[in-house]
Amino acid sequence: MNRCEWCESTELYTKYHDKEWGVPVYDDRKHFEFLVLESAQAGLSWITILNKRENYRKAYDNFDPKKVAKYTDAKKKKLLADAGIIRNRLKIEASINNAKHFLEIQKEFGSFSDYIWSFSKDKPVIGKWKVVKDIPARTELSDAISADLKKRGFKFLGTIIIYSHLQATGVINDHITSCYRYKEIKKLYRK
Repeated sequence: MNRCEWCESTELYTKYHDKEWGVPVYDDRKHFEFLVLESAQAGLSWITILNKRENYRKAYDNFDPKKVAKYTDAKKKKLLADAGIIRNRLKIEASINNAKHFLEIQKEFGSFSDYIWSFSKDKPVIGKWKVVKDIPARTELSDAISADLKKRGFKFLGTIIIYSHLQATGVINDHITSCYRYKEIKKLYRK
């Protein structure tokens, strides 16, 4: 079975690749989860974050943006003391800040999903990459979304992190063309 080669180093990576990566996401809580995890990942490897994902789920109230937006200084201290997550003050503060702005986008657009998919006119961007090294780290699409999010007050969501978000949530299908998931993912998009 052909896969994108980046996922074959650990069982957790392979499972993430086979079950989640690139699957189109229309659920706001899942979008918020990926935004929190991807902003925490900045400067670290994705496998580090995947290994801490369940701890994040517990620490961040199952990624409920309404709850995260209301986190107090006491909750911030608790998060900073939690060895199960990345204990970076700026990243933790950014996640709380981003939850507040996430809720504003939901109010304005009806859902965060509608907002993020609107940048690609509700259509997936289908990569045609033969090898992983050809996949870009950012594009004009991720530049535009990152710039808009920054304008709205989001933090730790630069263009490379946003590109990763678009890949993870299926806005972009960047499975290499020989990967068995490439065609499977294409069948999952809304018509």
